[in-house]
Amino acid sequence: MSGQEADEMKIDEFNALDENAARETVAVWAAIPAWVDAIVVARPFASPDALAAHADEWARAWGRDDLDAALAHHPRIGERPTGAGAEAGASSREQASMSSASGTVQADIARANVEYEERFGRVFLIRAAGRSPEEMLTELRRRLTNGPEAEAIEALDQLRQIALLRLRSTVED
Repeated sequence: MSGQEADEMKIDEFNALDENAARETVAVWAAIPAWVDAIVVARPFASPDALAAHADEWARAWGRDDLDAALAHHPRIGERPTGAGAEAGASSREQASMSSASGTVQADIARANVEYEERFGRVFLIRAAGRSPEEMLTELRRRLTNGPEAEAIEALDQLRQIALLRLRSTVED
């Protein structure tokens, strides 16, 4: 099984992946090389919970460089991800609620995205899964009031949440 596939797998299948396939799979969750390495080399995991706990522990050590590296692969909220790989597929599923957004909300998000990028120098990142377009817009506007350090902390937490949701949607008991 290739990391480019979005198929679910059992924990034993994840543990049995060759190193390259395991790296490709984990990089879909978050493309942070040191984090990917920390997960791949720690295999085998006894359960998805053990895998998630290990991934969460390592994700809590992420810094701004990790955030910048990971965001190089994330589309803007409200824009269709490019490419056909597993990461683009995950982003599309996570942003599915945007298809129901009104034209006004879509335009407001697009404008706020530009403002966010001008203010912070990176794309706005939010765990879109389970949120309506209006909720994401409200959060985007709120986070525009953050200072740079507070916003980096929030963005890193959102990245961690996304990575763990992707992990949980990929690996099962």
